Amino acid sequence: MSLFLCGCFYFCLFIVFTQCHDEYAKQVIESDEHLYVTCGSVIKLRSVASGFRLHSHQVTYGTGSGQQSVTGYSGSDDNNSFWVVKGPFGKDCTQGTPIAKNDVFRLEHHATGRNLHSHLHQSPLSKQQEVSCFGEADNGDTGDNWSLKPVNDGDNYWIRGNEFRLQHVDTSKWLQMSTHTFNHPIPGQREIACSTKQGSDTKWTTAEGLFFPHPK
Repeated sequence: MSLFLCGCFYFCLFIVFTQCHDEYAKQVIESDEHLYVTCGSVIKLRSVASGFRLHSHQVTYGTGSGQQSVTGYSGSDDNNSFWVVKGPFGKDCTQGTPIAKNDVFRLEHHATGRNLHSHLHQSPLSKQQEVSCFGEADNGDTGDNWSLKPVNDGDNYWIRGNEFRLQHVDTSKWLQMSTHTFNHPIPGQREIACSTKQGSDTKWTTAEGLFFPHPK
């Protein structure tokens, strides 16, 4: 069985398990092999300021690019908040490779196969820079690239549970959970935008997920 099929199989088992056992998300794997976020991992990202998860769905923006919208979702049990860690546009990343400080990578929305993306369109509520999901699999562009910036200067890798920021490579702006909320058809969900400023609303941490171990 290929590594991809094995990954899909174990992710499906993970989804079933987490739906049946709410306490699973509170458990910690005490293993050096699972300390880092690695390529191939399927994860949720939680805003430090709000606790909302980075989220997407089959709902498009009514303004700006008209692409698939990206929002903040308050719950922890929605499968539309899972993202797959991949290499940067045009490059592969071997499953289990740890993401290092300043590394460039992409996040693919697991449910729809589109990449977390930003560009010069205006965000609908805060009038900053729009964040969307764009392309499918490898059919994207450099607007899908993000760079890891750990909050702790001593973190040389993406460490599970530690705070970090994501900087959009093309525009140098920061992934932000804004305080603006949408109405129909996604009431209560927060706007995600890119900001010129680094604040508490641009800090993130890993939450639930399937973390592939890195090889020793």
